[in-house]
Amino acid sequence: MSAFLYTMHVGICVRDLDRSIRFYRDGLGFADAGRLQVEGEPTATMLGLASDMLLDAVYLERDGLRIELLAYPRTGTVGLADPRPMNQPGFTHFAVRVSSIEEATSRIEAFGGRVLPSTRVHNPEFEAHLVYATDPDGTRIELVETPNDPTR
Repeated sequence: MSAFLYTMHVGICVRDLDRSIRFYRDGLGFADAGRLQVEGEPTATMLGLASDMLLDAVYLERDGLRIELLAYPRTGTVGLADPRPMNQPGFTHFAVRVSSIEEATSRIEAFGGRVLPSTRVHNPEFEAHLVYATDPDGTRIELVETPNDPTR
């Protein structure tokens, strides 16, 4: 693999930055990895937002995955906080392995997330229990409880 590309982070737009920090850091165990505040140009042009925009970004990291929580105190957040359809092009979810689906779902609900019970399945081929949950803003998180990792 050529060294022309290095992964950095996955951005997640949030409505309430403090609530999302609590969810990901305190609820899911991500660690603080930095903060950034930018306003106006040239960031506004890059993001396709009004030139008076203000962005607060918080970086959190766990197990090599860095997420960037993006909050817009000036220009605000638009759209619904519903999970995206899985067959809609673009980012659909990220997955985490858990030691206990029950413990993970309880924790997600305690920190403001939502479990999608209709997605709960057992896959005997991989000895896996799976369910989708969402963060407080509707970003899907796949919870996988399995002794094996079928992707390796």
